[in-house]
Amino acid sequence: MARNIEELKKRLGFAGPWSNRLAEAVTHRSYAVENNLGYDNQRLEFLGDAVLEIILTEYLFHLYPDAAEGEMTKIRSALVREPALARLARRFELGEYLLTGRGEHDSGGADRDSTLADLFEAVLGAFYLDAGFDATRQFVTGLIRDEYPDPRSLLTSINPKGQLQEYSQRHWGLTPKYSILHTSGPEHLPVYEVEVRLSRYNAVGRAANRKAAEGDAARQLYRYLSNKEPEA
Repeated sequence: MARNIEELKKRLGFAGPWSNRLAEAVTHRSYAVENNLGYDNQRLEFLGDAVLEIILTEYLFHLYPDAAEGEMTKIRSALVREPALARLARRFELGEYLLTGRGEHDSGGADRDSTLADLFEAVLGAFYLDAGFDATRQFVTGLIRDEYPDPRSLLTSINPKGQLQEYSQRHWGLTPKYSILHTSGPEHLPVYEVEVRLSRYNAVGRAANRKAAEGDAARQLYRYLSNKEPEA
């Protein structure tokens, strides 16, 4: 059962007045369909996405006066990727307030990065309509400063497999090898365990799909190798 939305209003830090838009923001399409509602959070998600983009664009413009347009675009893209937005959503435990249909609830949908990222944007859209642009900008930039003090550092985590490949080619002229070690969990919530091997080094990653598990393994191995003197 979803938590009381009045708690969420307090956690978001806006004293109000609030309209009913926040209730709309936490209404997943599956819940709306199952309960024959005439609304869900998709329109607010659309609005929140646009508001977030302009706020982040301005924020990065002032934060990195030396950055070229291409680099700022990449940083902004990293900040609006599902894992980054899901992290912001989890800070407020937004998934605890999300109304979902029975099937979505039973499959753990409220804790998926994709669902949480969409939910964060929808809540932001409601926040913007009720609190205004200045308050929304203050809310977003405060979150980014707390969670991502140096957003530029996110660029190294966008493509961990490519990063490891570049490192291995530069030092050894080798290509990392990936293999699935194990899969577990129910069909709707699988867990993949993937190993990456490079020269005499290896690391194991885990995630809900093979691609993400490979990325997790690559990230771990690159982090290890970049902190030691490479040996063949």
